[in-house]
Amino acid sequence: MLTNKVLSNYSIKDLLESLQRSNRAIAIVTLTGFILSACQADQPDSATTTEVENPAAEINIDDVYEERQLLWGDTHVHSNLSFDAFSFGNKFLTSADSFAFARGDKITSSIGLEAQLKTPLDFLLVSDHAEFMGVMRALSADDPQIQAAEFAERWKKAMSEDNMGSVIDEFMATMVAQGGDGVPSQFKQDIWAHVNDVAEQFNDPGNFTAFIGYEWTSSVNGKNRHRNILFRDGPEKTLSFTPFSSIDNKDPEALWSILEDWVDETGGQVMSIPHNSNLSDGQEFSEIRGNGLPIDALYAQRRNRWEPLIEVTQVKGDSETQPLLSPDDKFADFESWDETDIGHNPLDPNTLFESYSRSYARPALQRGLKFEQELGTNPFKFGMIGSTDSHTGLATADSDNFFGKFLGSEPSVERLSNKMGGVLWNNRDLAASGYAAVWATANTRESIFDALARREVYATTGPRIAVRFFGSWDYDEELLDDPDMIENAYAQGVSMGGDLTKQINSPKSPSFIVSAMKDPEGANLDRIQIVKGWINKDGSRSEKVFNVAWSDNRTMDDNTGDIPDLSSTVNAAEATYTNTVGSTELSALWTDPSFDANNPAVYYVRVLEIETPRWTTYDAARFGVDLPKDVPTAVKERAYTSPIWYTP
Repeated sequence: MLTNKVLSNYSIKDLLESLQRSNRAIAIVTLTGFILSACQADQPDSATTTEVENPAAEINIDDVYEERQLLWGDTHVHSNLSFDAFSFGNKFLTSADSFAFARGDKITSSIGLEAQLKTPLDFLLVSDHAEFMGVMRALSADDPQIQAAEFAERWKKAMSEDNMGSVIDEFMATMVAQGGDGVPSQFKQDIWAHVNDVAEQFNDPGNFTAFIGYEWTSSVNGKNRHRNILFRDGPEKTLSFTPFSSIDNKDPEALWSILEDWVDETGGQVMSIPHNSNLSDGQEFSEIRGNGLPIDALYAQRRNRWEPLIEVTQVKGDSETQPLLSPDDKFADFESWDETDIGHNPLDPNTLFESYSRSYARPALQRGLKFEQELGTNPFKFGMIGSTDSHTGLATADSDNFFGKFLGSEPSVERLSNKMGGVLWNNRDLAASGYAAVWATANTRESIFDALARREVYATTGPRIAVRFFGSWDYDEELLDDPDMIENAYAQGVSMGGDLTKQINSPKSPSFIVSAMKDPEGANLDRIQIVKGWINKDGSRSEKVFNVAWSDNRTMDDNTGDIPDLSSTVNAAEATYTNTVGSTELSALWTDPSFDANNPAVYYVRVLEIETPRWTTYDAARFGVDLPKDVPTAVKERAYTSPIWYTP
């Protein structure tokens, strides 16, 4: 059953005018109060919120829901404390600059351009690499503390001779050897104290949240296993922690053990967020652990505890799915980076399908259902966020304001023809992506972390699309017209990140409420889709993409479930588009027509915009250069929600 209706009695025109008159960050909250707010309500026995065994901490999720606001942020930005960011040109932008930029300040970039977000973010994690954190900056500044390191004189000489290649080679050899990094322990403690101090300086509860954390950067034989470590707490607890690096151990299980010890000692809360599974060559969601043994129940429990989320989209490509895995999904090929692993090693063409099926989120969500049947716990029960992985210090994800990955990826007439860092991937392959959207009760470390932990979050590739997703056994069509829709949606079901459990002796299929509103400063919406994955009785995986709401009065093909594509309004030569197609808002009540109460299933929402110019198209028009023929002129930006799971 499918119903398309507007979200409220308020006209979209009135709402958009309000947004234009106000600061957008404030206006989003106002919008939320009109049509997307959640009030206090009780959960019925038949639908329960995920009991965050994790959460990466012991969060009590009870039956009372406070009103949520939509907050936007980035959990993956690097300053000049990161070895690679400094080595590839970011000599000057500090973590303080990153926080200032995210909250809306105007910053001068590494190449001298003034940069400012059109709309500030609400929160940020500066996730500098633990491996040699702060070392390159300290060497450049002749910091006496680092001069005691065995490598200091050698690296300093190489830097003075413009021979960074030898330094990078030694850095990589150290990463592989895992024999220790030679960095004085006091230096590490002081750098971590600095990280804490800066975050505390910018943390402004109620206005802007600055998280404390870092990146653990494991790659075994070039297979990406990177994770961002995000703490809920402030320096009163985090100062007792010293960043655990991949030089200490490359196995995620070793990282979890360190986090567990810290939680036991301090009572603090922390989570680990994997990213770029698309570059893992099948390692991120493998059934084989880092120690070579198969996944068992204990591993499943630990991964479920410490890793409630993945970063599904960022500058190094999208990790939702790809065409070989989802041949019936015409929107599967979005910013795909799947020809190599993170080490630039080409993938084996004979094992691509198996590699991709263990690298992308959609099949992982499906395989997690099977693991839960076999082990009692789903190790791949993750929500989805986006972030940038910017190494410029600047959290930019808008195509028309994209500052790239490294210094050589910042806007310039040469950018389209150059490589990241001069030697890595082509700049033109970078994706202007993404951000994390969070439904939190307040703009504080505690509230945002709790929302992340309960998976009431979603990813976008950059646009600030407001999305809601609820599931229940008891929703009906009248709820879409209810002025208390959100309150009652919580009362009768679960939000994204939650669980629906089997009803005893009930013939009902689950129903879902989905709603989306365009970015007030961006493109109209094309459609809303629900992606369903399930496990068949023989143990095989299946998936299907359902169109559930769409613009422009198009008619669905009853046989295929497809709807006609919208005409593109992109003018590539001028890097423009018009909102003459698409809708400002879409919503639907959808009931699963293929539901089998005996089969576990997972559902998430994908929202697609109309076509807009890709960042490369903006560059070509801005700088008067030719766009390479193999680069698309337009993209369909999107959002991915955290799933809702059904477990018999």
